[in-house]
Amino acid sequence: MRIQAAVLRSYEGPFTVEEMTLRTEPAVGEVLVEIAGCGMCRTDLAVRRSAGRSPLPAVLGHEGAGVVVRTGGGPDAAIGVGDHVVLSFDSCGHCRNCRSAAPAYCDSFASLNLFGGRSEDPPHLTDAAGEAMAPRWFGQSSFAAYALVPARNAVRVDSALPLELLGPLGCGFLTGAGAVLNSFGAGPGDTLAVFGAGAVGLAAVMAATATGALTVAVDRHPERLALAERFGAIPLSAATTGLPERIRRLTGGGAQYALDTTASPPLVNDALRALRPRGVLGLVARLHTDLPLAPGTLDRGRGIRHICEGDAVPGVLIPRLTGLWQAGLFPFDQLIRTYPLADINEAERDCEAGRVVKPVLLPEERSR
Repeated sequence: MRIQAAVLRSYEGPFTVEEMTLRTEPAVGEVLVEIAGCGMCRTDLAVRRSAGRSPLPAVLGHEGAGVVVRTGGGPDAAIGVGDHVVLSFDSCGHCRNCRSAAPAYCDSFASLNLFGGRSEDPPHLTDAAGEAMAPRWFGQSSFAAYALVPARNAVRVDSALPLELLGPLGCGFLTGAGAVLNSFGAGPGDTLAVFGAGAVGLAAVMAATATGALTVAVDRHPERLALAERFGAIPLSAATTGLPERIRRLTGGGAQYALDTTASPPLVNDALRALRPRGVLGLVARLHTDLPLAPGTLDRGRGIRHICEGDAVPGVLIPRLTGLWQAGLFPFDQLIRTYPLADINEAERDCEAGRVVKPVLLPEERSR
């Protein structure tokens, strides 16, 4: 099948939208999905900053949503032709963590999702010259009109939902909301401080508001703080003098939970100082520098941990989030701006410049 897909051929170069040939006969355990929309995640763009680790040329994209048009059967055959699905991260399904309902901590997570660890013979995508693309990114490679994915990655959703907008529920929004709902288990009366009001942070704010927790959002961009306030948080500038003390006053003695999405060591230290005794800080962004902790930041039972993919089982959390959206409690669509797939480089520039919270790419052409 010939399709349009956005290819990254070099770590420094632009995406190029090209005609590709997609293997369309799903193997056992695979499904072919016609993509309605795909979110652009910071992890897609981080490939440039970790040059050489993720293989190129590649079709990226791991927040896809679409309609199943063909299946290969097998143990995950509950997904059928015509189903509307959100695509999430890949996992092996059989390691100890996968069997313990913790697929985000799959023993093969990095290999399967980031470094081309799932062998492909024949390759899923080849270009006009017959060159194979790198193995599927996050099991998807959904910056394309179609994607061939493991059925385990696909989560069925209500066909009445706006399918083209749902893809970010598979990663970015799942991560922020899952940190609040799963990792912290926040609820009425709890207090939360969110550092960084991007897609992940704002999803955390919306989830916390939906549970009845009191939330403080910290960012350096006034427009992001305005969004956080719209979604129920108390906004605070990252430049606030005495930021931890201010958060402790607002939360009646300190936040029970803090979520850092910035990977900024000074803000991580501020987040720890803002916690009450026995409070917990969750980190979702990858640190690229040493993290020196100031004396006393981990005193009095305070803890710090990394959170991957919101500790989510996608098949459980994604339906929960769509249910909250339908109830008017998780308005993630207000964070989205759509772009034609052909404008992927504009979407990347807007994302990197902070002009958009969550770009979603819409394929313009179908196979022929």
